[in-house]
Amino acid sequence: MSDQADFERWSRLTNKQRACLDPLLERKTSKEIARLIGVSKPTVDQRLTTARSVLGVDTRDQAAVEYARLKRIYDRITYDPMHIPDRAEIVPSDFAEGDPSTVIHLTDMAVAVRSTEGPVEGLSDPLELIWRRDHKGLARFALMMTMLVALLLVVHASLGISETLTRLVSG
Repeated sequence: MSDQADFERWSRLTNKQRACLDPLLERKTSKEIARLIGVSKPTVDQRLTTARSVLGVDTRDQAAVEYARLKRIYDRITYDPMHIPDRAEIVPSDFAEGDPSTVIHLTDMAVAVRSTEGPVEGLSDPLELIWRRDHKGLARFALMMTMLVALLLVVHASLGISETLTRLVSG
């Protein structure tokens, strides 16, 4: 058959049919495929029958052979997968103390590294720009005082609102 006809047949296969055809390549029965993907056996049989029709074959074995041939041609990754290490590693740096301006941060490059001890780094953190590790003591103190003043303003406003509501209800 022509390449165009092969591509059309490959394109007509649905994801659900492919989910049934993939285990078929491992010679699984309809019952095993049904358990594996969480559907009923008749549903698997129906999907495989429709897939056989799309592939233009008569038997399950022929469907598996034809699907494997098309999969080898059309189901390829077009790029090399990126390797992300399982754990974050401490890497020695060569910048002078107090001058990390020459270091490229992973968050600037939008790379997420999963640490074994905590959450995923590199994802958006709302306090990341405010509470950074490279702030000096005076800057941290100023930030804490600003937060304290904001908290006091919120508490004061809440008390004023509650007092006004109490007067309205009792008055």
